[in-house]
Amino acid sequence: LSANMPNWGITQFAIARIGAIAVPVLPGFSSIEIQNILEHSESKIIFVSKLLYKLVADIKTSYLEQKILMNTFARNLTPLPAIQVEEEDTASIIYTSGTTGFSKGVELTHRNLVWNARQCATIQPVSTQDRFLSILPLAHTYENTLGLLLPVMFGAQIYYLDRVPTPKLLVPAMQKIRPTVMLSVPLIIEKIYKTQVLPKFTSSALMKTLYNFGPTRKLFNRLAGKKLMQTFGGKIVFFGIGGSKIDPVVERFLREAKFPYAIGYGLTETSPMSAGSAPRGTFLQGVGPAMEGVQIKINEPDKTGQGEIWIKGPHVMKGYYKKPELT
Repeated sequence: LSANMPNWGITQFAIARIGAIAVPVLPGFSSIEIQNILEHSESKIIFVSKLLYKLVADIKTSYLEQKILMNTFARNLTPLPAIQVEEEDTASIIYTSGTTGFSKGVELTHRNLVWNARQCATIQPVSTQDRFLSILPLAHTYENTLGLLLPVMFGAQIYYLDRVPTPKLLVPAMQKIRPTVMLSVPLIIEKIYKTQVLPKFTSSALMKTLYNFGPTRKLFNRLAGKKLMQTFGGKIVFFGIGGSKIDPVVERFLREAKFPYAIGYGLTETSPMSAGSAPRGTFLQGVGPAMEGVQIKINEPDKTGQGEIWIKGPHVMKGYYKKPELT
């Protein structure tokens, strides 16, 4: 239970190394929600950051043995037995409300996560020259797999902010770090467009008329794109957007601005990536093709082609923890 920081990754890899199971908890959860997750997952140890310790200070469960400060790893030293970790062992239980109601623990194996991270590099290669700026919570599979496992696997650098990434904090950080890769949700880029880009093009009746005319709109958006690129540090090659559907007007702006955005589709239950493309392969309101090694089909589509999405591949979860009927 912590905001993003280097010690989060250290903790996750240490837990995986000893064959234990990591249960990431979102910083926004209440004490009651945290208590429920600790009880349900039968967690024995909680790693918690100094700022969030107050949320767990009074929590007691029949399983919890230790509370460890993630900032310093202050703890009682107890030797741990050597364990042979198998790829089909559970690596992580991630609690998600998702789209189907109450919180469920998604069991992801070492193979699920490692395979997914490796396959993401078939969409966008990652190297030691890349700099990732992490702004989404690491408790989400999206940021965890694509923003931690993927860069570590290919030797890239990851930067963290020590506070909530507001625009005021983010812009100078991007100027300093000059990230090559960022992962985002639609809300962030939509907010930038609606609060910083659009007002400039609709500040007068004349500007508004010009912006509503296709050829001039494209020219304006292209100029705005150059400025946006500089705002992001000038080195972005991959700006990933996922988690929910992006506003088509904002996506059209990104396309006309020639900003290197990419759309991905997935869910916690698929570790998470299932479909997506690199910036050069994007198309308006699409999520790109199924990832290599992943099969996707629409089951029993209706007349309009809509139906339940079925996904098959090595990235699909082991199941919902203690919920075989839901699995």
